[in-house]
Amino acid sequence: MAKYNLNINGVKRSVELDPTTPILWVLRDHLNMPGTKFGCGIAQCGACTIHLNGMAIRSCQLPVSAVGNQEITTIEGLSENGDHPVQEAWIEHDVAQCGYCQTGQIMTAAALLKNNPKPSDEDIQATMSGNICRCGTYLRIKEAIKTAAAK
Repeated sequence: MAKYNLNINGVKRSVELDPTTPILWVLRDHLNMPGTKFGCGIAQCGACTIHLNGMAIRSCQLPVSAVGNQEITTIEGLSENGDHPVQEAWIEHDVAQCGYCQTGQIMTAAALLKNNPKPSDEDIQATMSGNICRCGTYLRIKEAIKTAAAK
């Protein structure tokens, strides 16, 4: 066991646990932040996407020992009132069906727009291609990202 002081959504949080524990489980099981979802466990589906220093990363394979003082943002910290442009566009385009993958989709899209405020269709496709939506709402996801980029 080791002690870690993490910067999550702008708040310092301390945890003591095995250094190999993935951040996904730190968030969900140790800090009661269930917004980040477990999907595949092998960093292939995107459901567990969070931001690490503003970059979209898969939390299921990132050990707590690799985080250090880097800034973690989860879906809970993306906006205080659910009014991030991507979240608003998701509602406007009625993207979610089952909703399970949506936090990862939204976090990936938000990182894309932060780093590329006016992405092309190709940019959107390339960035979002690693996020699986079993309900197949890919066209609505793309349209929502375009709407968010226009705001």
